[in-house]
Amino acid sequence: MIYDIPCDRRRRKVAALLEGYGRRVQYSAFECVLVAAKYRELLERLQRRLDLAADNVRIYPLSGHTLGQVVVWGGVPLTEPPGSTVV
Repeated sequence: MIYDIPCDRRRRKVAALLEGYGRRVQYSAFECVLVAAKYRELLERLQRRLDLAADNVRIYPLSGHTLGQVVVWGGVPLTEPPGSTVV
């Protein structure tokens, strides 16, 4: 999940929310390993914190098939738990 949020206050709230669901891998990028129910919960909570006219959030779910194709150079390695959705 990546975001570009111009408002400092909203950006801090979104980052705090995401820290409860995953790990920060870059300043505005998080990896979250979630079961379906937690994923839906996160989407609902996240949308309430956004100004859709000003903010830009991108969520890229990875399947078990595509997870193996992720290339990571530097930083922390990608977590690969079975049976979950990675965003």
